[in-house]
Amino acid sequence: MEFFEVLSKRRSIRRFQDRPVPGELVEKLLEAAFLSPSSFNKRPWHFIVVDDREKLRALSKAKPGASGLATAPLAIVVTADGSRSDVWIEDASIAAEHIHLASFALGLGSFWVQIRNRVHSGDKTAEDYVRELLNIPENYRVLCIIGVGYPAEEKPPHGEEVFEWEKASRNGFGRPFKT
Repeated sequence: MEFFEVLSKRRSIRRFQDRPVPGELVEKLLEAAFLSPSSFNKRPWHFIVVDDREKLRALSKAKPGASGLATAPLAIVVTADGSRSDVWIEDASIAAEHIHLASFALGLGSFWVQIRNRVHSGDKTAEDYVRELLNIPENYRVLCIIGVGYPAEEKPPHGEEVFEWEKASRNGFGRPFKT
């Protein structure tokens, strides 16, 4: 699929067919993540692939808004070693976006569940909940969880309305990019 077509047609999908994602496609998703750039090529990330139904249900309780993980056949938990890089958030975010784009290009759907800086319940963070559930070491931070599967819903491509040219400037903030 042509790159700009992927960008315009990729939408967040939260309803999936009851169909597993084949191992070779999961490997392709991870390859896409491993190909992402990182600051000083430190590559601080670690990806946890979850396809166990009980663990997926448990992940869906990490925070409000994560319920789509209960029916997703696959989740990729995006973590990074915060002790290896002070820009682990940026590095892990780029890798997560690569997973999203690769998912769509492979005929899959995906959605992002923010974990960093979110609350599970009471005084427990979503990050601590996921860390405990998946035995993630303390030096690894949990950025997000990406639910992946074959879409059970269709969404229209993005239209021209997403091009907010007033939010782009040339040679200084507030100077119109387009005249």
